Amino acid sequence: MDTGSQDAEQLRLLSIFHYVVAGLLALISLLPLIHLAVGVGILTGAFDGAGTGEAPPAFMGWLFIAFPLAFIAFGLTMAACVAMAGRKLNQRRGHLFCLVVAGVECCFFPFGTVLGVLTILVLTRPTVRQAFGVADSGV
Repeated sequence: MDTGSQDAEQLRLLSIFHYVVAGLLALISLLPLIHLAVGVGILTGAFDGAGTGEAPPAFMGWLFIAFPLAFIAFGLTMAACVAMAGRKLNQRRGHLFCLVVAGVECCFFPFGTVLGVLTILVLTRPTVRQAFGVADSGV
């Protein structure tokens, strides 16, 4: 098997794994929907008088809405970036974008870390850089 077909196969597999990790990220980022529902319940008065007869303060409701919304937005944005990187890997475009996403993926232990490191290793090969049309920097 020559180097070019080996690179193409590895890029194809990386692309598929990026789609899988993007799906997992999207799914995990939706877990705080439960907290969001609790926050909405606090603000609408669903928990008024539950047990002690005292309503929780409104700022708690806003906290239960703001933090989950931020987490969900960040998670879905990251999942979209990972999926986009998978598409760009398959099309051999956006070399720098794929490298940056691979670096950020390393923060998502364990799957993102493994995928990020493997992606960086493959993308830094001179033959892969050439396939992406990136000029060799001579480093």
